[in-house]
Amino acid sequence: MEASSTARITCSYLDSYVGKNVIVVGKVVQIRGDEAVIDADGNITAHLNRECHLAAGNGVQIIGKVNPDLSVKVLSSLDLGTNVDLSLANLVAEVSHQNKDMFIYD
Repeated sequence: MEASSTARITCSYLDSYVGKNVIVVGKVVQIRGDEAVIDADGNITAHLNRECHLAAGNGVQIIGKVNPDLSVKVLSSLDLGTNVDLSLANLVAEVSHQNKDMFIYD
């Protein structure tokens, strides 16, 4: 079996992952019906599924597929509560891209 992984990204990496699955950690800024705005070093529109139970102001980890319009179709989500170090989450995404050979398999 071939090795593969899901890249951890922030908003600035969306255009490099169109059509691919990604992991995003951010803060829920707004919820509008079946959409949410997630701040992950920039705003990302997330299209929620029925299993998503997010709260505005809480941290969230989403796994989803990047759409051509740079929104994310959520496949799964995890509410992380209010005590999340988002600067650390952003740093992890940056480090994983600076050292792709250690973190990301294409």
